[in-house]
Amino acid sequence: MPRFALVHDWFDCVAGSENVVREMLRCFPSSAVFSLVDHLPEQERRELGIDAIETSFIQRLPFSKKWFRNYLPLMPLAIEQLDLSSYDVILSSSHAVAKGVITTAEQLHISYVHTPIRYAWDMYHEYLQQAGATRGIKSALIRAVLHYIRTWDRGTADRPDIYVANSHFVAARIKKTYGREAQVIYPPVDLHRWSTCYRKEPYFLAAGRLVPYKRFDLLVDAFARLPDQRLVIIGDGPEFKKLKARAGENVTMLGYQNDEVLSDYMRRARGFVFAAVEDFGILPVEAQACGTPVIGMRRGGVAETVIDGETGLLFDEQTPECIAETIRAFSDLPDSFLDPDHIRANAERFNAERFRSEFSELVKSAIQQRKGAPAAAPLSIPQRLPVSYSASVNPVYG
Repeated sequence: MPRFALVHDWFDCVAGSENVVREMLRCFPSSAVFSLVDHLPEQERRELGIDAIETSFIQRLPFSKKWFRNYLPLMPLAIEQLDLSSYDVILSSSHAVAKGVITTAEQLHISYVHTPIRYAWDMYHEYLQQAGATRGIKSALIRAVLHYIRTWDRGTADRPDIYVANSHFVAARIKKTYGREAQVIYPPVDLHRWSTCYRKEPYFLAAGRLVPYKRFDLLVDAFARLPDQRLVIIGDGPEFKKLKARAGENVTMLGYQNDEVLSDYMRRARGFVFAAVEDFGILPVEAQACGTPVIGMRRGGVAETVIDGETGLLFDEQTPECIAETIRAFSDLPDSFLDPDHIRANAERFNAERFRSEFSELVKSAIQQRKGAPAAAPLSIPQRLPVSYSASVNPVYG
């Protein structure tokens, strides 16, 4: 039996990428787990199916628990110090540096990439603006660090044997950034937490962490143009106070709410609005699992998970005017236009069982080919993409 190791960038909370790790471990439960740092409570670690995590020297540096991201310049060195030499198959879950672990020619390395490092590549200039570092000494230092990260990241592009992307959107970015092809396996969404609701109420819902790139400001401004429509926002983050001061009377900001409250609002909402360009975007899938249609951007993962005109409506421009116009068009649709059962059925294709089947098949097929055994039939994963998406991948990312 091959010996497996799983490498994840860092464990500081349980979110989308950690849910991928959970399902990877359900596929290959004997895997040893490695990471730059581990700051998870023991209960959360066990819920992921992890007994122990071997960490890097960053774990022991001062203030690592709260400020480990500030050690970004050390992360390439730290990930390369993880000793994986006693394992046959390396699985990496990477949104930063995990794909850059060092392996030998005899080892098989399969990297599931959530995104190439956002702040070093496609969000570079946006990150500098958000950090207030567009000029001056601070800007020069950050630019130098990110230039080093980009150089290292591109220089390690050939280390994985196989790339797996969480969407066609990310696969196009992998091709642009690393010059490598990637198989697409959509991440697992826990659909059992969400039930379909057939009686919708006259409000729209937006939810998520209130950070600049999520573009909640566009939603607030759009609803300022829609005084007859109501928006509820659930979530907390650094943008909360600014958004609350900007919001009109028809926008209700509830701050952080637990899963039970979020689920209740999600199920009853007439529609879920989402202005961000996400790598995949789990919340829009969870909304559809409730039978709630999605109004989202025709870019990123949402263009792959929402079928325009069937499970929601997609807008073309990331502007308040375009969002407001799309919501007006949505509001004019007859109630029978969007069928909750059909919307739920679309969400079902992203379930965890599907992820485990596709990921296990890919890994086992790769192991067989590496051993020189008769290869299994080529992995064929039906993506069932919205027809409109095919024209939206390449114009931006090549």
